[in-house]
Amino acid sequence: MQKAIDAHIHLSERKDDSLLRYAKSNGLRYDLSELMGAMRRNGIEHGLLLSPPLNDGQPLPNERIIELCRRSKGMLSPVVTVEPKKREVEAALRTAEENKGEVKAFKIRLGYIKASADNQVFEPVYDYAQTRDIPVLFHTGDTASSTGDLHLSHPLSLDSLSNKKEELKVVLCHFGNPWFEDVAELIYKHPNAYADISGLTTGGGAYAQKFAELLARKLSEAIFFAGGAEKILFGTDYPVTRHRDALELVRLLQVDDADKEMILWRNAKEVFRL
Repeated sequence: MQKAIDAHIHLSERKDDSLLRYAKSNGLRYDLSELMGAMRRNGIEHGLLLSPPLNDGQPLPNERIIELCRRSKGMLSPVVTVEPKKREVEAALRTAEENKGEVKAFKIRLGYIKASADNQVFEPVYDYAQTRDIPVLFHTGDTASSTGDLHLSHPLSLDSLSNKKEELKVVLCHFGNPWFEDVAELIYKHPNAYADISGLTTGGGAYAQKFAELLARKLSEAIFFAGGAEKILFGTDYPVTRHRDALELVRLLQVDDADKEMILWRNAKEVFRL
């Protein structure tokens, strides 16, 4: 079985988790026991855990993410979510500092928050992350909520940040879906820009297989444009996408096995220093 590292997982074990609807549609219990079992069955040796959105629009508190990761007995590492308020930024940095060695990245929820990646409130996070070689993940592309701001979540909104912060590792989540070509340009242009392929499929439907094939073609073309797969990270966005569906998407890519191996685990091991 091919091993993998999942760079994008959600979990809360709370009833007010807004991702429960995806879990239901995918036939998932959406708890830590199920997650760890599915990871083992699918050869996923490690994962990064991110705060899911709650029904009130706020992210799960970072302290809960730390707790869940510790319960995973080393299978999960925490990603600290940062909201666009000074006190929230300060709290996120304290959490990262108090749990350094465990925290592998920060996350900024572009499109769900009323702030751009260039907002000055995030400067302390970028400085901290850049100094310590910690990546910052950004939600990009389509939003799960109809009230999301696509102008703020468009992947090209990160171009100016990467111009100014050349040493900052930037990860564009969800490959900017549906703006795959724009993400291909960003990861080609910027040495420290990466993209994950998480959360691109969910549920079933009459055209599920056709859509998966379409995604595989678009991602393959992006890899061809970028000149290789060195900047691409595997992810599920559990519970949005089932593990087997995320792995099947990699199988469908029109690239060689060495590139698939980079996508599945080699790139994440280097980017997140796992």
